[in-house]
Amino acid sequence: MVESSEVRVVRCGGSRINVAAPVISVDSRYVVCYGDLVKVFSTSTEEWVHVLQGHTNVVTGITLNPANQLQVYSSSADGTVRLWDFTDGILIKTFVIGYPIYPGLFTHHCPHFPPECLQLVAAHVPKTLEQEVEVRELSSVLPNISPNPRAVGFGREGEYIASAEGLKLIVYFFRDQKPYRFNLSKSTKKGAKNTFTCVSCHPKDDCVATGHEDGKIRLWRNFNQKKEYTYTTLHWHHSVVNTLCFTPEGTTLLSGGIESVLVQWQYDRNSKYILPRLGGSITHISVSADGSLFTTSHSDNKITVIQSNLKVSAVIQGLVKGESGSWPYLVIDPRSKALVLNGKPGHLQFYSLQRDKQLYNLDIVQQEYIYQEGLDQYEVVKAAFDAHGSCLATVEERGKKLSDTEITLKFWDYNETAQSFVLNTTVMTPHDNRITSMCFFPTAETTMVVTTARDGCFKAWLLGQESDTENGPSWSCDFVGRYHDLQPTNCCFSADGSLLAVSFQEVITIWNPETWELLTTLCQPPGNIKDLCFGRLSCSRYLLATTTKNMLCCWNLLTCSSEIWLSSFARLGRAHVNHVLCEVSAFCNGSLTFFGFHAVFVFKPCEPRPLFTQNALCVGEVQRAIFVPREEPLDNCDESSLWLNRSQLYCLTENMVRFTALTINPVCHLLPTQAVIDDSVAVTPFYLLLGKHRQREQEMCGLPVTEQQGRAQLPQGSVAVRELLHTAAHVLPPASFLCNMFVKSLLISQTGVKVETEPSEQQAESEKEEEESEEEMDSCDAQQDRRVQGLGVETVPLISKAQERELKKVRRTDYSWLSCLSDS
Repeated sequence: MVESSEVRVVRCGGSRINVAAPVISVDSRYVVCYGDLVKVFSTSTEEWVHVLQGHTNVVTGITLNPANQLQVYSSSADGTVRLWDFTDGILIKTFVIGYPIYPGLFTHHCPHFPPECLQLVAAHVPKTLEQEVEVRELSSVLPNISPNPRAVGFGREGEYIASAEGLKLIVYFFRDQKPYRFNLSKSTKKGAKNTFTCVSCHPKDDCVATGHEDGKIRLWRNFNQKKEYTYTTLHWHHSVVNTLCFTPEGTTLLSGGIESVLVQWQYDRNSKYILPRLGGSITHISVSADGSLFTTSHSDNKITVIQSNLKVSAVIQGLVKGESGSWPYLVIDPRSKALVLNGKPGHLQFYSLQRDKQLYNLDIVQQEYIYQEGLDQYEVVKAAFDAHGSCLATVEERGKKLSDTEITLKFWDYNETAQSFVLNTTVMTPHDNRITSMCFFPTAETTMVVTTARDGCFKAWLLGQESDTENGPSWSCDFVGRYHDLQPTNCCFSADGSLLAVSFQEVITIWNPETWELLTTLCQPPGNIKDLCFGRLSCSRYLLATTTKNMLCCWNLLTCSSEIWLSSFARLGRAHVNHVLCEVSAFCNGSLTFFGFHAVFVFKPCEPRPLFTQNALCVGEVQRAIFVPREEPLDNCDESSLWLNRSQLYCLTENMVRFTALTINPVCHLLPTQAVIDDSVAVTPFYLLLGKHRQREQEMCGLPVTEQQGRAQLPQGSVAVRELLHTAAHVLPPASFLCNMFVKSLLISQTGVKVETEPSEQQAESEKEEEESEEEMDSCDAQQDRRVQGLGVETVPLISKAQERELKKVRRTDYSWLSCLSDS
């Protein structure tokens, strides 16, 4: 087994941003959210600014540093608390707690409580200049804390804490070290469900707001007198109240639930304002320090930034995971190079791999989404693009039972004016049962789509000729194929479109798309075909398939014989096959196969020995993977990494984290912030700062690079430039201090270069110039040579002293007699 050291697997984004309530910076310019890592987003551009990486486990909480508004603390299940400068993405200090930290809390094994009990613990952080500090002083504050971070809150400037779990509410005062407990009945005569779901404490008054399963909100008062406590009830939500949050002044209470509506309650007033249709159900709410900005986290991995007047100002959208919990398809849009997969119900999401950002949503169902528990919704289960990205085919289904299943096949055309896809044809009930696969004809000569379904047939759909109607040509069924009443499971075109492979359970059939003649059949070992694909380029004669019996099969279509049969992969240490893919537009010598849940193996179709293997690929099961063509092929690739020469491999896990396998090439792989300057750009001070010479000038001069560098040294490595460009702005010295040094660094040194002016002309008749000494002439020649070499200009041919004297004599000659001839 050969493992190439030139290939590495790196993380490239796509994480969840709705795990907990985000933190808004004091100036409302940034939103800091966390999940498996910490991300900093801009509230104005909606782009991510920094990724704070350092924790070795899930991040469980973040909070602003009260002593410095540009810093945040983050806690993690790895038992550490880290201090960050989130504006620059710099780790300042690490505090080692030694116990796993849960959302806002961490465990401490106390002999008086069981070890699985969650407790609130105070950690006394020592003041030291060391970057890593071990915290040893821990004191238990309150046991039996709710594991739900939304059900815990601090009130009245931290004087007490309220925690709710089940039907019990606990209010603990730190000064008196006395808890007050309140219990509610499970239900009432009116059918109300009193289970606590969330808690928020008023910042100035002794008031605790609690949300409940029946949609009611209770405002608790006088809870420091257990026998005299009172509460009032607010009710708008028809289902569970997910989150509550008071504004910093306490004048407003915000609530959210599964209705996707933000409700703004006026404190001590019987009035409210609502902001509807925000997307997925609201899971968390945050408020800025001055109360001018709200953020709502949603179940569709989205953060909405809302102004205090209830106007949406920004939407930060992450990678959306469908309600089914999986991705039934994963394709690339050839036009925008975006990742296309199912997102919120009835939509396709176009996700940029380079920017790690959702570009837009395409509404496929074109119906208003209605939330109701148990209601069947339309779901986009298949999507495919043609070779140029000008046509899109989608399949949507609704209904869990076969008798109630509704299937719709839609064809879309890309509209240049609208810069989006426009519906062309809708086919109701294209098959009598669910569609299992769909593929486009690979070339632009024919616009054809093949679909397979559980009704036992596959169909070929063709785009009609140009018509005189306003709607243009439409799609229609051209051929229906069957094979011995077996159910088709997969279909795939060869690279040139000359062959169509359709798998029927355990049998693969090869068809001619022009005549629809059955050419041959390939019998497989036990197990239905699960994945099917042709090889590419030099391996186009191979057909690969995986079965439900964990077997990988490779067929040579020229001889109709099998080349590879791998069963159970015992020698590879895995016993389960997830996917098999072929590189689409690469130098491809091979196919890629995932075995098990955490490993990847790369094969040539004709060889059972893997070219590359990677164990412990990621945390979580790899659900989908795809090859993405590169804009430019890599140069100087190792032979073992040629399979990544023209494409990149992207893998999607169950935790919405994408990984990609990259070849190590410092020339080709630049960070997003690195600039590449073209050679045609004129030489300016900023051009010189980036440290790139104009190679065209070097070639014109015809001199070696080392010689030119010795003649003219550019100020690209000055200390002033490095200090100005690589230091955080808020820690730089004043501009008046750096200005003089910075301006001097931009000047090109002219040491040793003397710019001489042409000597004033003396009397032309003077005989002294004719008798200039040899030493003076040699000195002038040497100075001229130095001037030419120092300035790097084109050299002028020199003349001898005798020739120069003759030229001077000619200049002194009287030619006035020529004027007389011209007058005559």
